[in-house]
Amino acid sequence: MKSNEVSKLTELPISTLRFYERKQLIPEQFLSRDENNYRIYNEGVVEYLRDVKMLLTLGFTIQELILLISESSHVEKEALVMEKIRFIQELEAKLEASKTFLKDLLEGKANFQTQCRSK
Repeated sequence: MKSNEVSKLTELPISTLRFYERKQLIPEQFLSRDENNYRIYNEGVVEYLRDVKMLLTLGFTIQELILLISESSHVEKEALVMEKIRFIQELEAKLEASKTFLKDLLEGKANFQTQCRSK
């Protein structure tokens, strides 16, 4: 696949694909060159880039992603992933508390008094 097709399938701008290449975030197994020196991606790159997008959404930095695909120790990689899991668990707890507060607010049970519903 050429860059424009990968861009469409992953919803990533071509400039982002180039950036990922410069940062060596796209492993060589997904990229080659044709006789005109155009980039050719194999089909596995689409799912790989979807995973990259998900990891970025989860709060990983580009440097952390590079670490995950590097030859770094498994211990270091596991620690990084576990840190993100803990972060998400903390976020879930905060969101649950926020949801409970808002329900209490609707029901008039919160210390902050406002009338959200008609009687």
